[in-house]
Amino acid sequence: MTLQQRIETYLETVEEWLHGLYHGMIEHPSFEKIEKEAEDAADVFMFACFADAFGIPSPISYYTAELLPYLSEEFLAWERRMWDRGSLIERKGQQYHF
Repeated sequence: MTLQQRIETYLETVEEWLHGLYHGMIEHPSFEKIEKEAEDAADVFMFACFADAFGIPSPISYYTAELLPYLSEEFLAWERRMWDRGSLIERKGQQYHF
């Protein structure tokens, strides 16, 4: 195998690998589902920490108030998003056809 053939083989392998990476990260439809699930997990964490922002008394809110300075930017966006969207059951119902 000559040097030119080895370089061509290497470039083909790299191109195939990069195409697979791009397909798996951006093109594949499961990317959106994984992104939604990650957003739901983050929403559940924020809701567990700051349920009192919605008038639901929570004993752990006293302890999680220390996290507020670190999560302040995320908190404002999360609160706005939670007020705008429907309930979690409605959202999951669209996905799973409840």
